[in-house]
Amino acid sequence: MSSVQVIGGGAWGLALARRLALNGHSVVLWRRPGPPLEALRLYREDPRLLPGVRLPETVELRDDPIPDPDFVVYAVPSRGLREVAARWRFPVNTIRVSVTKGIEQETLFRMSEVILDAASGGPVAALSGPSHAEEVGQDLPASVVAASGREDVAEAVQQLFFAPVFRVYRSDDLVGVELGGAIKNVIAIAAGVCDGLGLGDSAKAGLMTRGLAEMVRLGTACGANPITFAGLSGMGDLIVTCSSRHSRNRAVGEALGRGCNLSAYLSATPKVAEGIYAAPAVRDLAATHGVEMPITEMVCRLLAGECSPLMAMDLLLERAAKPERA
Repeated sequence: MSSVQVIGGGAWGLALARRLALNGHSVVLWRRPGPPLEALRLYREDPRLLPGVRLPETVELRDDPIPDPDFVVYAVPSRGLREVAARWRFPVNTIRVSVTKGIEQETLFRMSEVILDAASGGPVAALSGPSHAEEVGQDLPASVVAASGREDVAEAVQQLFFAPVFRVYRSDDLVGVELGGAIKNVIAIAAGVCDGLGLGDSAKAGLMTRGLAEMVRLGTACGANPITFAGLSGMGDLIVTCSSRHSRNRAVGEALGRGCNLSAYLSATPKVAEGIYAAPAVRDLAATHGVEMPITEMVCRLLAGECSPLMAMDLLLERAAKPERA
């Protein structure tokens, strides 16, 4: 049994805290103080974010973290990760696990780099892959990957989360696993636009495949193993995020494709679509490496209100013919 501090009481934090408690670990869940925390203490469920999923009584709910856990799991939105990671200092041997998928806009850091920079070091890993909180919270089968530059850290995280219904593989390609998780959210917005415009399954499949090509190009330029993107954190996560009814990023794109106003849509939902914030960071990271990413560029223009969904589609379809591997 390990002691685990989960930081972040959103849907993913709730689902993972539950999974860790069912695995027999001592789990403390941090959530910002206020009525949502008190309601969670009382009912052990958040019907806004994860209806029907109850936290085990063994999960301790606190508005301040324990000082010396074996593991810290960061499950907060990418925009708030630096502030949260810098707020508390954990022992140097505490393993820090990022389950946030994104890239910091100001620094173009991956989430593990943000944690290392803000928290002054320590072993770090990322957990990523095709896994919706709504399904993991209901014990539906899912497979993910734990990645770290240190084999012992990746294996420790693998063993921490592993369960028959939550299969965890491990990888030494931290760069590839994190970039796959960030970029697939951007491509999922474009896939949602396809759905909103009613372009059909063939168009969506082509867009997903070319989105995967963008992912591989940028990942390879950043030093990732291209084979990583054929795995759970690349193609696997891309498939589910572009296709699932639970996907927040696909839903944003679908709303845009149907003509909804982005600000109005976001104000009506409490859930965070990370692709909105990752898109400009991915575009800027690609620019620093001289990598062409036309789908990502169109998503950025669409989110910024610089073009309509139909115009974005036309611009992509009018691109010159080229070899598939280009």
